[in-house]
Amino acid sequence: MNLDSLQSARVRNGDLEIAWYEGGHSDGEPILLIHGFASTTQVNWVSPGWFKTLGEAGYRVIALDNRGHGKSDKPHDPAAYTPEVMASDAAAVLKDAGVERAHVFGYSMGARNSAFLTIAHPEMVRSVIFGGLGIGMVEGVGDWDPIADALSAPSINDVTHERGRMFRAFAEQTKSDREALAACIRTSRKLVTREQAAAIDQPALIGVGTEDDIAGSADELADLLPNGRAFHIEGRDHMLSVGDKTFKKAILEFLGEQ
Repeated sequence: MNLDSLQSARVRNGDLEIAWYEGGHSDGEPILLIHGFASTTQVNWVSPGWFKTLGEAGYRVIALDNRGHGKSDKPHDPAAYTPEVMASDAAAVLKDAGVERAHVFGYSMGARNSAFLTIAHPEMVRSVIFGGLGIGMVEGVGDWDPIADALSAPSINDVTHERGRMFRAFAEQTKSDREALAACIRTSRKLVTREQAAAIDQPALIGVGTEDDIAGSADELADLLPNGRAFHIEGRDHMLSVGDKTFKKAILEFLGEQ
């Protein structure tokens, strides 16, 4: 499966156009997928089999390319990438798709955007899945300025920061607009407060790999949420957790309970 096999559309939100895609069952329960930093719908959701898995389970599967990513518009101004603004893109996609209420599944930066969507529009979110981001959503996930510097560097050979090299290589692999990504990472990592997290009362599943050194504890975030539960993706790091079979099984079981 690839993007060409999905229905595609664009929606204007403010000054930008956001690309979004749809697959699965048109009359199924809708689920919105929000990908991570430097990724795309193709890389985060299509290639790991999420459209196939959720579609076969009977869901209407909707995903967007976040601003600065994929086929969406790519401003180079950091002010364009606050989580509140990026969450408004997700809300605009749901409205364009004619969806009043959906399950929402975000991975890494997409998990943060999912949280801000839930905070801003609780009426639109039936349940929420945070993948690849645990208590780091609240406490932070380290210094990401070197990531922005790595993305802006003339060559990957100029990058010595280990995590910076990882994201620079990933951005090159996905043929991304590196200046847009650098702008994104400077402002998209705004934290969710403990009070905001405690107000997310939808059923919530937090899935983090046991080898993930970015996300922070799934258990600690689950403890903050009134209806949160943690799932540990055994033996997986930040990059490999998203397509894990046990994670898929846990998510299908979670969705089936809602």
